[in-house]
Amino acid sequence: MTDFPPIRKAVFPVAGLGTRFLPATKSIPKEMLPIVDKPLIQYAVDEAVEAGIDTIIFVTSHKKGAILDHFDPDAELESLLLAKGNDELRKRIHDIIPDHVSTQYVIQEKALGLGHAVWCAKRLVGNEPFAVLLADDLIRSPGNGCLKQMVAEYQATGAGCIGVEEIPLSMTGRYGMVSVLKDEAGRNFIRQIIEKPAPENAPSNLGVVGRYILPGEIFTLLESVRAGVGGEIQLTDAISLQLQSQPLVAHAFDGVRYDCGSRQGFIRATVDYALEHDDLREDLINYFETLKEFAD
Repeated sequence: MTDFPPIRKAVFPVAGLGTRFLPATKSIPKEMLPIVDKPLIQYAVDEAVEAGIDTIIFVTSHKKGAILDHFDPDAELESLLLAKGNDELRKRIHDIIPDHVSTQYVIQEKALGLGHAVWCAKRLVGNEPFAVLLADDLIRSPGNGCLKQMVAEYQATGAGCIGVEEIPLSMTGRYGMVSVLKDEAGRNFIRQIIEKPAPENAPSNLGVVGRYILPGEIFTLLESVRAGVGGEIQLTDAISLQLQSQPLVAHAFDGVRYDCGSRQGFIRATVDYALEHDDLREDLINYFETLKEFAD
């Protein structure tokens, strides 16, 4: 196996307004909305750390101070919990970020699209390959997390990697869509990528989800693309240009994705994750039975 530069840095675009959750997101970042007892952004950061990431880069706005506060140490709260004899809870807030992982922040001054948000991290990333995670896409995997699966693909091929899943054709207008070509090893290499096409123009039913491993070259390409769909700088357009010079793998991840940018997906994720908690499962199942009897 050839040695490729490690994937050490991950970019988290978190400057969005979260309008689909107003009024809750008027003062609370959507990434801080909790799935049971952890905010969305922490699930994504946990996934990155599991994959070997040691530098977390938040592309944020001036209104998202709660995200920074969540990942900063809180000695006063820890001391209070320790004084009350609740060391287990203290450890839960102390260990949010392992000691070997650093966090960095950059402000996206204007909401000019995902491509622009990623470009804002250029100075902190440099020229090395890096990951991008969108916290809205919460992915629950039975084994290795989605990003760790993708890092394995990168280590085997040296190629960038994009998470994909099958999307109903009626929903292609919400996703970047790709067509692929399978190689002899069974890996799907991307042939074409289009941002939010109409169903009749979609190259396949494979939609891009919020997980990427990209080479540092993408920053130069982002500088060359013009505003695309929705009048925004689209990451998809830069990736399309990159396909002309470097291959990218489409990774159909092992796991379940919840679109937590929608209320339906957020509620489903909350229920499914709650059922994994021993102290909540029985009460929830009993409650569901009550609802079923009421519906009947």
